[in-house]
Amino acid sequence: MSIQIFLQGKLLDIQSFLVSPPGSAPDSVSAADQEALAVGRSRWAALLSEAVPRALLAELGLSRILLGSSGGGQFLVVLPSEALGQAEALLTAVQEGIHELTGGRLKLVWAATENLGDWSIVRKRLSEAMALRRGAPASGCRQDFFTPGAALAPEASDHYFREEFGRLFTEADSIGWSPEAPARLRIGEGKYTWSLRSNGGEDSLPSARHTAPSESGSGRATAATLAGRAEGLPAWGMLRGDVDNLGIRLRRAQSIEEHVQLSVMYKNFFAGELEVLCSLPEFWRKVNILYCGGDDFAVYGAWDALIRLARELRRLFHRFSDENLKDFPGPDGKTLTMALAVASHPEASFTALYQQAGEQLEAAKNADKDCFSLLGRTLEWKQVGEAAELKDALIRMVREFGCPRQFLLELASLTRPEALAGNREDRFERPWRLNRRLNRVSGTVREREFQKLRAHIAAQMLGKSVAHAKLRPAGSVAVAWARLLTEV
Repeated sequence: MSIQIFLQGKLLDIQSFLVSPPGSAPDSVSAADQEALAVGRSRWAALLSEAVPRALLAELGLSRILLGSSGGGQFLVVLPSEALGQAEALLTAVQEGIHELTGGRLKLVWAATENLGDWSIVRKRLSEAMALRRGAPASGCRQDFFTPGAALAPEASDHYFREEFGRLFTEADSIGWSPEAPARLRIGEGKYTWSLRSNGGEDSLPSARHTAPSESGSGRATAATLAGRAEGLPAWGMLRGDVDNLGIRLRRAQSIEEHVQLSVMYKNFFAGELEVLCSLPEFWRKVNILYCGGDDFAVYGAWDALIRLARELRRLFHRFSDENLKDFPGPDGKTLTMALAVASHPEASFTALYQQAGEQLEAAKNADKDCFSLLGRTLEWKQVGEAAELKDALIRMVREFGCPRQFLLELASLTRPEALAGNREDRFERPWRLNRRLNRVSGTVREREFQKLRAHIAAQMLGKSVAHAKLRPAGSVAVAWARLLTEV
C-alpha cells in the first residue's frame, strides 16, 4: 500500500547570492551591468522554486494537483512513497546544477516525511529533517563537489543571468525546463514550459516583473534613469517589505490544507497586487520590481514614487488581511513592515543600496512591527500619514507663500547629530528665529491663511515650548521629505 510523502525544498543563502560580487573584477563592471546582474539573479532564483517542483511532478508522471505550495525560495509537494527515490535523484541533479551555475553561493536542500499523524507532528518532523539537511548541504552531491574549479566560470554565469533574465525575461511569454540542464531555466524553450502571462491558465507561473521603459521606449530603465524622473532631488531608492511574523502564522496552521491556503494566498497577493499597482499611471515610468517572494518584495525606482507606492501597498495589505484573516486570532501575519533606502547619487552601488534597505528593514522589525523605516526614522504607519500632511504644509510655505528654503534647514538642525553634539555653527540655538523669518514674508495677501498654516506647523513640529523645541519623528521625516522635494 502506497504511503503519502511530503517533500519540502528550500533555497539557502538567496540574499547573499544576490549581492555577491560578479565573476569579473568589480571595478570593471558598470553600474548598469551590476544592476542587470542583480535583477537577473533575483528573477532566476524566484522562478527556480516555481519551476523545479512542477518539473519534478511532470518527470514522475504525477498530477500537478500534488503541488502544495511554491515560490519565495521554497516548495512543498505530495508524492507516493515509491517515487521518493526518483525525486531525490532529480533534486540532486538540480542541486549540482545550482552549484555549478552559482559557484556554490546558492544551495538547494530538501527533506521528506510520511503523512502520518496530525499536521503539527508532520511539520515538526519536516523541520527536524530540514535542519539536518541545512547542516550538510553537500550531502548527496558528486565527488567533485569540493573540487576547485569544478564550478562553471563565473563570467559565463553572469552573462546567463544578465541576458536571459535581465534582458529577455521582461518580454518573455513562457519559461522552460529540461532535465539535461536542470538548473538552467530557458526563455520560451524546454521539455516543459509554463506561461508567464497572467491569463495563461492553470499552468501559468505567478510572476511580478513590471519594469519601467527606458527613454528610447525599448528595454528596462536603469536606476540612474529612474532617478532623473523623481520630483525634486534626482535620486533613486530601494524599497523592501516583509510580512510580520508570517512564520508564526504558518506554524499555527491546523492542517496541510490551511498551510497551503495561507502560503498561496500571500504569494498571490504580492504577485498580483504589486504588479497591478506598479502599472498605474503614477508609477509605471518610475519603478521596477526587483523580486516578489511569498511574503516579501523589493522594488526600486524614483524615491518619491516609492514612498507613495509603500503607502498604497500597505493600504491594500491592510484590506487584504481584514478580509482574509479575520477568522485567525492574533496579529501574526496581518501587518507589513517596510524600509526605504535612498541613494546618495544616481550611480550608487545597486547591491550596496539593496543591503542598506535590508539592514533598515531588519532594524525596523526588531524595534517594532507594522512600521516604515523612512528617511532616517522608523514610523508607525499612522505617523507616516502625519508626516505626509506636514510635508504638504511645508511645501506650501515654500512654493505658495515664498518662504525661504533656509527655514527647512533650520528645522532639520533640531535633530541633526552634530547639533545635539554642540557644534555652534550648525546648532539651532534660537528657534524663535523661525517665527521671525516667516514673519518677513507675511503680507496683506492671504494673510489669514498664511498665519493659520504657520501656527499649525509650529504646533505640530515645534511643540508648546519654543525655548526647548524638538522635532517629533514624524516632523523630522516631514522636513527631510520637503527638503528633497524642493531640492533643485
